[in-house]
Amino acid sequence: MYLNSIFTDPERTARLVDIAKSSLQPLLEGAVFYTIPLTLITFVIGIILAVLTALARISEVKVLQIIARVYVSAIRGTPLLVQLFIIFYGLPNLGITLDPYISAVIGFSLSVGAYTSEIIRAAILSTPKGQWEAGYSIGMTYSQVLRRIILPQAARVSIPPLSNSFISLVKDTSLASLVLVTEMFRRGQEIASVNYEFLLVYSEVALIYWVICFFLSILQGYLEKRLGRYGA
Repeated sequence: MYLNSIFTDPERTARLVDIAKSSLQPLLEGAVFYTIPLTLITFVIGIILAVLTALARISEVKVLQIIARVYVSAIRGTPLLVQLFIIFYGLPNLGITLDPYISAVIGFSLSVGAYTSEIIRAAILSTPKGQWEAGYSIGMTYSQVLRRIILPQAARVSIPPLSNSFISLVKDTSLASLVLVTEMFRRGQEIASVNYEFLLVYSEVALIYWVICFFLSILQGYLEKRLGRYGA
């Protein structure tokens, strides 16, 4: 019925074309100025947090191990949406009111940090013990071996799963609309609430997400091929 009305009613077809054209610019603005920057910022912060958490997990200091385990367990064991709601809607009950964008950055960064910490930890543990011993044998300290030998190798191994996490994060940023961040999906909601063409507008949103993720997949393949030259 919906498709029939499009093909048989020239006026409706023209209206849909006009809506598609007029909505494309605000959707792209939402992607360029909110979705993509939010993804990049939270991923960088999340990776830093993930490295620290992974190092705490493999540390011999029990307190650090416990803190890292509790953090990872709490984040992985609760929905991301609930975490965002606690940060944005819940913390004001304690007198802590955060800007929507800051709330989204904190929520997504904590999520990325917890999930990718396991990727990084596994990559570090996959490095042969002989690499550690070789570093110690030439007088390197623990931190020097970690920085100059272990982490560079772990980074190469981590690229494929980390790339997948980054692509997933691009899509997860749509949840920021529920804490009032005017990213691309929220722009789509606002547009659709005015013209009531939900299928058209949300299809445009989905297409833009797909295009972004498609190019990121191409970049992922390039990085894997590039770094694969240095593999054993």
